[in-house]
Amino acid sequence: MTITTPDISAVAPRTVPMLPLYAMHVRMLVIETLRVPIAVIGTMVFPALSLLFFVVPNRGVADDPVFATQAVASLAVFAVMVSALFNLGLTIAENREKPWDPYLRSLPLPAAVRISAQITATAVFSFLSIVPVLIVGALATEASVSAVGLVAGLVVLALTSIPFLLLGASIGYAFSSKAAIAIIQVGMFGFAFGGGLFFPPQFFPDWLETLSRFFPSRHARELTLAAVEGTTPELWMLAGALAWTLATAALALWLYRRDEGRRYR
Repeated sequence: MTITTPDISAVAPRTVPMLPLYAMHVRMLVIETLRVPIAVIGTMVFPALSLLFFVVPNRGVADDPVFATQAVASLAVFAVMVSALFNLGLTIAENREKPWDPYLRSLPLPAAVRISAQITATAVFSFLSIVPVLIVGALATEASVSAVGLVAGLVVLALTSIPFLLLGASIGYAFSSKAAIAIIQVGMFGFAFGGGLFFPPQFFPDWLETLSRFFPSRHARELTLAAVEGTTPELWMLAGALAWTLATAALALWLYRRDEGRRYR
């Protein structure tokens, strides 16, 4: 009697490429956010209103091309930071409290893919929030930038926004939604004032100017301005941005795995 071995290749698990899963997650997260338009509109309008109310009436700043350009660049950084911290941090914190999240976490998907998809979807809306700031800056101030400087500034802003996105993810995985919103509000304004986004660092007292060099918002501001103005950034700016990126990436992945171990063991 001949014994034949059944062919199990048809039912054996196949390795699913990570890129299609990543793209699918990004698409669904963007659609989910668009279903609540007021959340997107609020994030986009707030930084532009800050420019309109606090910079435009100050003609000494708005009529000076250098100061106006710095103010627009600073509030563009602020727009990205607000969107990253609020949209990503609160979304993750709220999702962890919903029954749908445990099911998603049970799927065989690497943590890096899921976190990177959430970061990418948030980054899309973060950069949409820059558009109103640029429009107000172009129409109501004397800010000026070349086409090359604008593209370079957007590229650098995208890179320097990564720590804010990762920090938002870390807050979302570490705290409940009620705690996350309080921490984000305190952190947002602390980074904004300490990083020179509302008040130029050249007017800081010496102790605050030194302290602000350790803030990711200060690194983002200075590197974005250097790209816009075509100047060479200093070493402390580059080192600070790199250190914050690596530290927040490690923190976000660790908190994700810690949360996964606590809730799904």
